[in-house]
Amino acid sequence: MSPPIATPRSRALGFGLRTARLARGYGLRELARATDVHPAELSNWELGLRVPKMEEVALLLGQLRVGLAERNRLLELAEHAREPNWLESTVAPEVAAHAEFERAATTVFTWQPILMPGLLQTEDYIRAVVALPQRTREEVERLTAVKLARQERLRGPDRLDYTVLLGESALRRGFGGPAAMAEQLRRLLTAMNRENIGLRILPATDHGHPGVWGSFSILEFPALPPIVFLEQYQGCAYLYDDDQVAAYRAAIGSMTSLALSEPDSAQLLREVIGELEA
Repeated sequence: MSPPIATPRSRALGFGLRTARLARGYGLRELARATDVHPAELSNWELGLRVPKMEEVALLLGQLRVGLAERNRLLELAEHAREPNWLESTVAPEVAAHAEFERAATTVFTWQPILMPGLLQTEDYIRAVVALPQRTREEVERLTAVKLARQERLRGPDRLDYTVLLGESALRRGFGGPAAMAEQLRRLLTAMNRENIGLRILPATDHGHPGVWGSFSILEFPALPPIVFLEQYQGCAYLYDDDQVAAYRAAIGSMTSLALSEPDSAQLLREVIGELEA
């Protein structure tokens, strides 16, 4: 038997299979009986620890009556599930792997040099960021609704632990205008009072640090290796290799040492809010 893998793709496949199962109201053992699969094997598939064969995935998707678009997405994931890292093209946000990873993670660290952290964005700020000229009003509203729904992961008994390192430049970009930015910064201040959220600001500096190359997040999972997430305009990448993850962990340490304390970060937020409201 091959060793557990839990690559980003295998986990995305597993999360998608579990989501489809729950959407049809199947218990794990019930679906295992219906498809003649051992329950432990099905559990390993849903965790991403094992990769089912293509015909096994097709059997599950048929039993669960999965729609064509999602069926094709999951079959493509199964075909490449053993590849360690992953460059994902832009897909519909409802099925984006990153949303699935957030739901399964216990802890997320994110560095954001330019934009507000996604799980703390206000509705007006989201609209201002996603309202690109080529998007219709319906697309903007759909993207806004999806992003707001993802923020539920910060609430509830199994809420995500969310640690943010935010570049000072992000505070001074006027997405949506002064009133919307002031509201957004007040949202950050409020969030800093919650036990599961930590936020510190990295001041603008002439000193080089790993964060100048762009935003990144590290997602931690129970009993599974972490994943590094890199987001770009037309896609995103997931890194799984131990050395790469270790390099991003080291980057967190060096950047955090340059950041303001939480009380000083809160004071800076209040000062910028004052400037916006003057």
